[in-house]
Amino acid sequence: MPDPKEIEELLLGGELRYNRVDAVRLAGVSREFSGRVWRAFGYPSMPDDAIAYTEGDVAALDRMRRLVDDGVLDEDGVIRLVRAFGQTMTRLAEWQVSLLRDMLAEDVHDAASAEAVQTIVDVAEKHIGEFEPLVVHAWRRQLAAAGTRALAAAATRENGDPAGRPLTTVGFADMVSFTQVSRELEEIELARIVEWFEETAADIIASCGGRLVKTLGDEVLFSAETPEIGAEIALTVAAAIQDETEVPDVRVGVAHGPVLPLMGDLFGTTVNLAARLTSLARPGSVVIDGELAGALEASTEFEVTRIVRRPVRGLGIIQPYVLRRRRPGAAAVAPAPAPAEPEAS
Repeated sequence: MPDPKEIEELLLGGELRYNRVDAVRLAGVSREFSGRVWRAFGYPSMPDDAIAYTEGDVAALDRMRRLVDDGVLDEDGVIRLVRAFGQTMTRLAEWQVSLLRDMLAEDVHDAASAEAVQTIVDVAEKHIGEFEPLVVHAWRRQLAAAGTRALAAAATRENGDPAGRPLTTVGFADMVSFTQVSRELEEIELARIVEWFEETAADIIASCGGRLVKTLGDEVLFSAETPEIGAEIALTVAAAIQDETEVPDVRVGVAHGPVLPLMGDLFGTTVNLAARLTSLARPGSVVIDGELAGALEASTEFEVTRIVRRPVRGLGIIQPYVLRRRRPGAAAVAPAPAPAEPEAS
């Protein structure tokens, strides 16, 4: 079995040389600041005399100190930035190790054996230099996309809500009867279904020009800058999953309105409404709110049909619409206004 310390040093890219006191002194930061940084990264607390830090750790502390000294960020801003990296990289690292383990399971009888672990170490030693630039490249690509979205939102903010939040189309795609399916399938088979669902949804969202906000196992949350893109994503996801006979259908709920972007996620009434609309949709169908229906009323690609108003938890009585692709030759018809009804108390 490979030495755990050797594996750690290989993946860290340097020798474990310093204890916490040394790292703090060399980086020129306070003990309190270093503790906040390591906790934000998600690292475990180490005794002061434990040799647990590399030159890279000291350099990272020094970079963060200089960000504060140069006035780029204050300490709280640095901690928030570090926490974003830490939480993102935790999932990425677990995903990568799991992927390698699953790939090795096809060639090695026991993926947890010393042979399998040694194979993973060999792969890391030979190719980690190739993996690292891919992480930076993906980050730069996503940073550019996020920056473009932020600029577009700022440019159109006058058309947003009074609080200055951008108008966004958001949707949830939820696998039907997932709890029942999870009881009937073996864990490996269930994991493959979830992975296929997430991959399929992610590919569709990206190819249509939307953003995958997050995955929740049997559910994905996506966003789009325009109602048309949001509608295209919703219908394409529903149809793609429906075509796969071994995977449960999905139901999709989509809403259009102001959202609050925070830490890579989206919050607000519009997001909550999209989630509630999902519960109203039949398997394989898409249900949308009145704002999105109104935005699509002149579309030549989509048609909306008003259905019965429903009370939903936390939002009172809402008017949902079913979204479909427009049939060839069908004329665009504006959604019929819903009759006035008292809101639920």
